[in-house]
Amino acid sequence: MTSQSSTPFPGEQVKIVRISDRQKQLDALPPPETKRWVMRRKAQVVAAVRSGLMTFEEACQRYRLSEEEFKSWMALLDRHGLRGLRATRIQEYRPVDERERSA
Repeated sequence: MTSQSSTPFPGEQVKIVRISDRQKQLDALPPPETKRWVMRRKAQVVAAVRSGLMTFEEACQRYRLSEEEFKSWMALLDRHGLRGLRATRIQEYRPVDERERSA
């Protein structure tokens, strides 16, 4: 007759870890080390701040963005929609006087 140990062996235990809804939503955002900012990624981060998932400061810190850059994403999104966040189109969406100064 063999006796069974009341303590399971390592690896036999199953832990159930519940990830909070907030963490799941944060994990769905672009990774913090993102270098290539396409329109969709910019819009996701702006939406996360506007929905209260993260603060403006948290977004700037997480993605190493300046306040001015992030504010420009919000303004372009408000003024021109998703297409305004396209980096190759930024010249088209700048005010005329700003374009003249950069020329």
